[in-house]
Amino acid sequence: MFDRIKEDIASVYDRDPAARTNMEILFNYPGLHAIWMQRVANKLWRANWKWLARFVSTIARWLTGVEIHPGATIGRRFFIDHGMGVVIGETAEIGDDVTLYHGVTLGGTSWNAGKRHPTLEQGVVVGAGAKILGPITIRKNARVGSNSVVVKEVPENATVVGIPGRIVNAAEKGKNEKRSAIAQKYGFDAYAVSPDNPDPVASAIGTMLDHISVMDEKLSSVCTEVAKMGGNVCDKQLPEIEVDSQEFAEAEQKAAEQREQAIKSFDPII
Repeated sequence: MFDRIKEDIASVYDRDPAARTNMEILFNYPGLHAIWMQRVANKLWRANWKWLARFVSTIARWLTGVEIHPGATIGRRFFIDHGMGVVIGETAEIGDDVTLYHGVTLGGTSWNAGKRHPTLEQGVVVGAGAKILGPITIRKNARVGSNSVVVKEVPENATVVGIPGRIVNAAEKGKNEKRSAIAQKYGFDAYAVSPDNPDPVASAIGTMLDHISVMDEKLSSVCTEVAKMGGNVCDKQLPEIEVDSQEFAEAEQKAAEQREQAIKSFDPII
């Protein structure tokens, strides 16, 4: 038992740069306390002391803010960072070297008995607030982004983001970077121009940026060919697009005043 505790403490240094000493980790990491108490509860559960196992689990929840069902299967060097709000269901299975952040739920989608909670294989990292639901498998070394909701299996080494969770591949990452670059070039705020953004206005801006990017590439090719034929129509640089920050701030202030006035004039029907 003490060897496992030492192993848990040693694993924290690899995943939390704030960790300084063994004593600090031993007494001030509620995620570890919850895991250690779950091991006790799990032994009681397997010995058919169900009520006592659930009681130990409830005490752990009161003390740590982490709720782990005593029936859950947990591997070695499991680490819950911060811990508060983590919920792990009865049939959840967690492999070695898995990391969860606060607010994560490993939940079920059915009231039927049997396997109904997720399986996280070795090396999985789940960001804060993420929800992984149902008897699905998150394969080795996968990453789940903060506040994502995952209801389908995730392949090995993949990264999942969004609601519902979707796999982000290298091509999409490149597309996002390209959009951000073209947005900065033409004076747009690059905020929220990713292709999976549900905001229709942001999606429209993202599509416009893609269109502008293609136009730029084609125009550059045309200019190159014209220059080869002796033309000089592409010598001049395009003018920089400057945004008047003062004008923008005034427009924002005016919009805020209008919103406040609309709220004050609202007469709710009771």
